Amino acid sequence: MVGLRALLFDLDGTLAETEEAHRAAFNQAFLEAGLPFFWDQPTYKELLWVTGGRERIRHFLETCPPCPRLSDEEIARIHRRKNELFAQFVREGLPLRPGVLRLLREAEEAGLTLGLATTTSPENVEAFLEGLGWSLRFNLILAGGIVPRKKPDPAIYRLALERLSLSPEEVLAVEDSRNGLLSARGVGIPTLITPSLYTLDQDFSEAQAVLEHLGEPEAPALVYRGPGQGERKVVDLAYLEEVRGWSSI
Repeated sequence: MVGLRALLFDLDGTLAETEEAHRAAFNQAFLEAGLPFFWDQPTYKELLWVTGGRERIRHFLETCPPCPRLSDEEIARIHRRKNELFAQFVREGLPLRPGVLRLLREAEEAGLTLGLATTTSPENVEAFLEGLGWSLRFNLILAGGIVPRKKPDPAIYRLALERLSLSPEEVLAVEDSRNGLLSARGVGIPTLITPSLYTLDQDFSEAQAVLEHLGEPEAPALVYRGPGQGERKVVDLAYLEEVRGWSSI
């Protein structure tokens, strides 16, 4: 089997549980714009099936009969304000999910290429990484509207392979949602899933592995699917090699 050369991470829900910060920022932006609605957790969970912030607002307005109809310019203005608010929240720093920093360090020390493939805006990525203080850790950052179609479309992962000049067999993706899984698997990239707060009940049957998180030595993660199913594991580079060889069928 071809050796692993790169890890590609989603951001929201995968590196950190950012979605509650996104939800709070949306609601504050709606309040400031004088809009008469509030996205609670069940509503936001459904809206996360729509990738992209502007697209999410537009979809909500189109499926909410009492809601006002806004122009693309108005939606864009609200979304810009939402991103400003989100940036304020995350620049204060959000805790990473278990095992994320450990695995990034192990991969970096082993000489692997590290990339981000996310539908969140470049401004949000910059604010998030600024809050963590390690913006230079990623060799490749693909974000927002860099491709014409967002996840679950495979365009962003296809672009990542092109930019890195790698084959799918040389890469492994780490995602938290079905949309992300379908995007990575759409170009044949093996995928490990760590479900987040809003994606716990989604279908991950196409994934090579599904774990509660990436695990720490003192708190290993339960394996829902994949190598060591039913056991508790720490996701290290050796485990990732097992994952790459594990059939998702």
